[in-house]
Amino acid sequence: MTMRPIRIIGDPVLRTSCAPVTSFDAELRALVGDLMDTLLGAPGRAGVAAPQIGVDAQVFVYDADGHRGHLVNPTIELSEETEVDDEGCLSIPGLYFPTRRALHATAHGFDQHGEPLTISGSGFLARALQHETDHLSGRLYVDTLTGETRRRALREIRAGRFDSPSRRG
Repeated sequence: MTMRPIRIIGDPVLRTSCAPVTSFDAELRALVGDLMDTLLGAPGRAGVAAPQIGVDAQVFVYDADGHRGHLVNPTIELSEETEVDDEGCLSIPGLYFPTRRALHATAHGFDQHGEPLTISGSGFLARALQHETDHLSGRLYVDTLTGETRRRALREIRAGRFDSPSRRG
């Protein structure tokens, strides 16, 4: 297993809908292992989706509110009740914006062996499930922003005001 580099906004893989997983094999288990190593390899990470490491597959891992795991080919059900909290993304490092998300989420999918799996949560776990599921559809959290918050986020991204690895020298 390996900690993989995170793709940064501007990489087309982050804007592409991922292909469903059709083979629950050793290759998938290695991908889940690499995703988990990437997630746990640096502090403060709540989730990593396959496109963030350049892989076209509907898979993500998460570590939020004491829950850690993975989900393959997820679908998600959201509550009507919402909350606004700061959200960030490994693919737009260093930028955080108030983002509206459903307060409760239930994600259905499969584990790495093809067994059905359901994950339900509220608050931060619900936010992480929504964020990672969005990645699999080519959406970033900044796409959910509205009004002045969206304009400010896009200005900062265009100006390169995030902590890009290429800017660290």
